[in-house]
Amino acid sequence: MVSTEWIAEHAGDQGLRLVEVDVDPSVYEKGHIEGAVGWNWRRDLQDQVARDIAPKDALEQLLSRSGISPDSTIVLYGDNNNWFAAYAYWALKYYGHDKVQLVDGGRVKWEKEGRPYTTEAPAVSQSHYHFKGDTNEKIRAYRDQVQDKIGKAALVDVRSPKEYSGELLAPENLPQEGAQRGGHIPTAASIPWATAVNAEDGTFKSNDELKEIYGGKGVVSNKEVIAYCRIGERSAHTWFVLHELLGYPDVKNYDGSWTEWGSSIRVPIEK
Repeated sequence: MVSTEWIAEHAGDQGLRLVEVDVDPSVYEKGHIEGAVGWNWRRDLQDQVARDIAPKDALEQLLSRSGISPDSTIVLYGDNNNWFAAYAYWALKYYGHDKVQLVDGGRVKWEKEGRPYTTEAPAVSQSHYHFKGDTNEKIRAYRDQVQDKIGKAALVDVRSPKEYSGELLAPENLPQEGAQRGGHIPTAASIPWATAVNAEDGTFKSNDELKEIYGGKGVVSNKEVIAYCRIGERSAHTWFVLHELLGYPDVKNYDGSWTEWGSSIRVPIEK
């Protein structure tokens, strides 16, 4: 991670590309950190036909339009305590761009400190980006894998308690659609994503606090861990906490999450 103080001083450094990814993509146009390009998670990070993460060639085009090369360091931040910034981080790691960092606290901390925004998009010279090698399947889980790991791996449901119980299908402020049934995957521990951050500024809690939060629910470093939410962005945030901050060696993001699981035939659900 990097701090808001650090990015305020280094956003314009050569070889660094600052990227904003928001839950509400219109936020970027209203004001963003100087030098940042904006990515729209629906358009840029999701497949436009299949319900899936954006394919490799689409992300290569996005990175090229953003003036990013394989040697660039990508620094991500966003609204809502970095929901989709963390998702973009995970996607980049999945496709093999490892020089990527997250601004601790994102827009929440930046605004709390009274730092300035601009509405001017930076001038970017197009590059010709190509990922090297294969995808990193060690950090991604699929439905059949998850079903096979029930009772074996530590499953982490990072949604709200009402989503976990089956009372809601999505966060309260969103349409209650996207899955046929409510509930959670059997044996999954309920650890809402927001328990990992400080409410006052969106920064991550200390490693000792995080170990207590997750370890107290049986999510420990010597187990395989699979995190899920509704569409994969909140669980990417938890994946970041467990894999990148705490250094758990075997953590996967099930990005199909409840949108897939809650509408699948012949998969078990608990309420």
